[in-house]
Amino acid sequence: MNKQTALLCSVLLLLFHACTIEVNRNKAISAAEAQTQIATMIDSFHDAAARADYNRYFSFFSTEASFLGTDATEHWTKDSFAVWAKPYFDRGKAWSFKSIDRHIYLDSTRQWAWFDELLSTQMKICRGSGVVVWDKQQWKIRQYVLSMTIPNSQTDQVTKLKAVEEDSLMNAILQKN
Repeated sequence: MNKQTALLCSVLLLLFHACTIEVNRNKAISAAEAQTQIATMIDSFHDAAARADYNRYFSFFSTEASFLGTDATEHWTKDSFAVWAKPYFDRGKAWSFKSIDRHIYLDSTRQWAWFDELLSTQMKICRGSGVVVWDKQQWKIRQYVLSMTIPNSQTDQVTKLKAVEEDSLMNAILQKN
């Protein structure tokens, strides 16, 4: 083996080792510790919105993040959501969500996790769910989905309330696709 080949092999081994260290970093912590880190991050995410701290709030999202809101038309990239949300944060009052029940699940590498939570909000009980990823030494939200809950006993009434608007939206979507 010549010197160039030996050097290339050494560099490749070092890169592989560095990647292995990062993947194993999360395996070295317990699932409970990772879940605590994620829960703390999500609580801080909600706190940033309640305090209308725009920069802090959007720092919790990964670069590739998406946010799905309660309206069927609300499917945003991080950047488009930031533009939409800016006026709310600028007024000094965004939204206040408090988790009242949360479940967090980890993949076997502890690089990805997903969660669902029930939230106390100005819209009463909502459901938040999402995916988080370990990114550069911290957990980041890759996708967040906010849904309004509807008690089963009220489903027929709610369906009637939204039928005309959503029938029109469904037709527009189907024609587009």
